[in-house]
Amino acid sequence: MRLLFGLVLIIGVGLAGFAVYMAKDYIGDFQTQLDAERAARAAIVPTVDVFVVNRPLRYGEQMTADDIRAVKWPENAIPEGTFGKIEDIFPDGEKKFRTVLRAMEKDEALLEVKVTKPGADAGVSSRLATGMRAYAINVDVSSGVSGFLRPEDRIDVYWSGRGFDELGEGQAVTKLILANVHIIAVDQIADTDRTGPTIARTITVEVTPRQVAALAQAQSSGRLSLALVGTQDETVTSSVEVGQGEIMGEVVGVQEEVCTIRTRRGGEIIETQIACPE
Repeated sequence: MRLLFGLVLIIGVGLAGFAVYMAKDYIGDFQTQLDAERAARAAIVPTVDVFVVNRPLRYGEQMTADDIRAVKWPENAIPEGTFGKIEDIFPDGEKKFRTVLRAMEKDEALLEVKVTKPGADAGVSSRLATGMRAYAINVDVSSGVSGFLRPEDRIDVYWSGRGFDELGEGQAVTKLILANVHIIAVDQIADTDRTGPTIARTITVEVTPRQVAALAQAQSSGRLSLALVGTQDETVTSSVEVGQGEIMGEVVGVQEEVCTIRTRRGGEIIETQIACPE
């Protein structure tokens, strides 16, 4: 009997040890899976709804609700000017379309700067900021930077005409009158996706009402020339003015009088500076 009892006890201890071993492995696997799930949750990036376009859209096309859809977008990488609600794109009481101002590819985020206001066309007026005006400048091949101007470029405007020097004497002069001016159209074209050079007759710029008056006066009293500003150029151009005297190497203002005498020594003439008589 004692032998049987001992055998049963040994078997029981063995089964208990095996159960503990299996439970330990199970708990270990469960903890590993739990840690992995927690790590996966921590790696998940919060998202929000952002509207993208369903198909390629080009300048001048009308965009409707059928051309867009909402997708999940990482919350920490949302481009500026996106739309999160359909009501923001097509408000109640407004026409249910917007016009494309800049080309967009399929699945590209819809940005406010790439479309007009609801119901508006792609005309120049849709590009004007509050308080700004559109003004046309006459250009040719030389004044228009050889036809390489495009909408959205920025230019410096120079005026050439008759000015006055420090002594009040009239002379030809060229001066910078407006810097870093925004072009919104070339001729009657406001499409920013055009890449080829165009020999334009006019460009339309975005300026303040006071600058409109300055440009009108400048065009009527002299000649305007344009200088293209680089896309990455953030410098602020200071006052620039060049007179005819500087171009010809003349000295503007009162010149200091210099007196000399010449003496001959053999076949050589020597010029010596002396004090000028009173």
